[in-house]
Amino acid sequence: MANGSRTAIENRVDVVIVGGGPAGCAAAICCAQAGHTVALLDAEPFPRHRPGESIHPGVLTVLRKLGVDRNVADAGFLRYPGHTVAWGGRPHFQPFGSDEAGPWLGIQVIREEFDAILLRRAEALGVTVLQPCRAESPLLDDDRVVGVTSSGGSVWARFVLDATGGRHWLGRSLGHGVYRASRRLVAYYGYVNAAPKDSPAYPILEANRTGWTWIARLNEGCYAWVKMLFPGVGGRPQLPPLRDAVPLAPMRGSDVTWRLVPESAGPGYFLLGDAASVFDPTSSHGVLRALLSGMKAAHLLDLVLRQVVDETHAIGAFRTWWLDLFEREVANMRNLYAQLPPEWNVDVLSTQV
Repeated sequence: MANGSRTAIENRVDVVIVGGGPAGCAAAICCAQAGHTVALLDAEPFPRHRPGESIHPGVLTVLRKLGVDRNVADAGFLRYPGHTVAWGGRPHFQPFGSDEAGPWLGIQVIREEFDAILLRRAEALGVTVLQPCRAESPLLDDDRVVGVTSSGGSVWARFVLDATGGRHWLGRSLGHGVYRASRRLVAYYGYVNAAPKDSPAYPILEANRTGWTWIARLNEGCYAWVKMLFPGVGGRPQLPPLRDAVPLAPMRGSDVTWRLVPESAGPGYFLLGDAASVFDPTSSHGVLRALLSGMKAAHLLDLVLRQVVDETHAIGAFRTWWLDLFEREVANMRNLYAQLPPEWNVDVLSTQV
């Protein structure tokens, strides 16, 4: 990163964003494209490992708007026309669809490379990137968020965007509650080398009585995997059933309980991506949802900064948009888990509020 060693800032900016993943970078890019001054704080240096991500072909339109479609194409990520699903029944292939140009192709990204592409685009547009730089607490003026204290000093801004993920840093700092729409769920993930001849060519999602497993090839012989054990199943998962699988990194776990911070926007702030709501990976488009949340927040705060709409309207519009999205995702995932054989007694759907 051109500014990767920067760890301090003294200037006031229009927007400060905490978190350099897809949601934070999408917001930074759109704010900079609109002519606003932006500082982006990220606690970890790049590259950093995240689970590999299978992204729906619909992301291509979003990538073009962000100006990174050619960069993503040049990165050489694997493309695929669909995925195999064995969800309580016989395996079957689910294509994305097609048109006169041929089949629609998803993208199997390597997250550290994908995130770096987005961050470089933000830097090229003039975003000040402070990395590593850890956000400590929000700066408040009465009930309004007006900036962030960080390991690099205080940053004052018209708007603060939290893209730090499922720990809900800003929401919890402001004392907001978290609504939980499922029992506690943990997804484990990792990377392995495996024999490519005996491994799936396209991403596969397979469920059994203990949980589900997702496997996707990142490149020749390298696979990303995610596994979630159903509630009540003890222990930790085993490596995925790939021939000659050799772990490339320690197994990690992530809390993927379905949850929402209802106050996803308020005076001086917006919550993006997992900072606003979390689902388990079977929702299948977490990166796309993150990108769209950053773009939506950037559009609304741009309207406020240009005095096209008042802030109260923007806050209400974002909260309504995010709540509608959350409710649709919950309904879709409840329907998905309800399709598992009843004799498996999967109780993911039990609500714990």
